[in-house]
Amino acid sequence: MTTTVPDIYTPDLYVAGAPHDLFTELRRTQPVFWQDMPGEPGYWAVLKHTDVEYVSQHSELFSAERGGIVLEDLDEARLEALRGTLLSMDPPRHRQYRKPLVKSFTAKVVGGMETRIREICREIFARLDGDVEFVHDVTSSLPTQVIGELMGLPQEDWDYIHRLAERNTTGQDPEVGGTEEDGYGPGAASMEMAKYAIGFAMKRRVEEPREDLTTLILESEFAGKRMSDIDFGMFFVQLVTAGNDTTKTMLAAGLHALLTHPDQFTALREDPSLVPGAVEEILRWANPLHYFRRTATQDVELRGVQIKAGDKVAMYYTSANRDEEVFEDAQSFDIFRRPNPHLSFGFAEHFCLGVHIARLEGRVFFEELLATYPRIELTGEPRRVRSNLNNALAELPVRLHRA
Repeated sequence: MTTTVPDIYTPDLYVAGAPHDLFTELRRTQPVFWQDMPGEPGYWAVLKHTDVEYVSQHSELFSAERGGIVLEDLDEARLEALRGTLLSMDPPRHRQYRKPLVKSFTAKVVGGMETRIREICREIFARLDGDVEFVHDVTSSLPTQVIGELMGLPQEDWDYIHRLAERNTTGQDPEVGGTEEDGYGPGAASMEMAKYAIGFAMKRRVEEPREDLTTLILESEFAGKRMSDIDFGMFFVQLVTAGNDTTKTMLAAGLHALLTHPDQFTALREDPSLVPGAVEEILRWANPLHYFRRTATQDVELRGVQIKAGDKVAMYYTSANRDEEVFEDAQSFDIFRRPNPHLSFGFAEHFCLGVHIARLEGRVFFEELLATYPRIELTGEPRRVRSNLNNALAELPVRLHRA
């Protein structure tokens, strides 16, 4: 008799959706699970909610900077470039780079964007009726415009930047992310976006300052000095990619969850005041990212498992968000769930800088969607992105009914 060893690394596993049954079994039997990888060292998968919080809180034990945030080991040049992003910085440097931006992302400041975000949603829905592919025809438009206006990007460049952001996060799916044959091998989209950003920064430095995020970044001091154009390039890649693709993923996943749970959709239509809670449950149920990586800085024990210095450690948000010890009836989609301590925005030091924007976009988007379309129906099978990192839909065919 042979025993099949679980494999939670292979991207093919996620094409049919996250392997929740497997995660449930592993949380029970091997909550800190060793996963082999092809062609390079494997990693420890951390699957319990409290353990993901622990790894997130202890950057002195688990570093984002040493090995980056993806499971695959990167060459030193790419790794060094990524260390210019907030996601791949450790304290105290992370705090020094985050601090100048925090005031622009507070709930009060972001709340002032609601009118404009509602206008954008209404503009999007005004031109859509009948059969649409919801991921690209609908959900990509809102975050593309919001981040474009926040950064002060030329409007004619918005779609180009969005395509790069999408390719940047879907490299394991050649149908979405492109291939080496068409010029989009590993890291190519990031480098192309960084080059664009460097040129954009050079242009903006000789222009009059504006009231946008680009001016704030270029005129602020980070760790005691101004950011160079090259540093701005990688910083831009992270801000724009996070602002674009994860929000698009949340909005598409949210509609799919509601369409496949019609009782919840009906409750939301009957009482739109439930939308904020629904957004939180969407984030728990279909978190945009399956994991982020850390690298152990020293020997450490977690749930009786000996993790060696230099080992890769992956915090699986997809598993933590279904942890039965934290969430009652964790496998059910429930827009009435209170409290809802999901980890989809991360935790501790690296808690998402744009959390208030994401929540605002989600709330306003679904409020306007409900107000515009009394009926929405699936017209075909959704297709998922082939990725062990991005928990995203590639296609969601629906029919929108105005009456």
